[in-house]
Amino acid sequence: SALPADERRRLMDVVVAVESLLLSELRPAKVNLASLGNVVPHLHWHVVARFADDAQFPAPIWAPALRSRDTAALCERLPALDAALRLALQQLP
Repeated sequence: SALPADERRRLMDVVVAVESLLLSELRPAKVNLASLGNVVPHLHWHVVARFADDAQFPAPIWAPALRSRDTAALCERLPALDAALRLALQQLP
């Protein structure tokens, strides 16, 4: 809320672009969005794809693991996701 309106819109455009790509490319069960900042005044967003078989689902990602999960297949998809994110962010106004 402390950002000027144009910067706030730009930031939200970036958050939405990241969330949209996570949804379309990884097909998670849901995406968690969180804006946090505790010790040093700053702003950052967590955009977290959540999968029904992730170790903590449906609890928060910082909760103790409920099960193990093989993430190899997901990790193989990350370079393509990274490239798609770079392209999407470059295309934002």
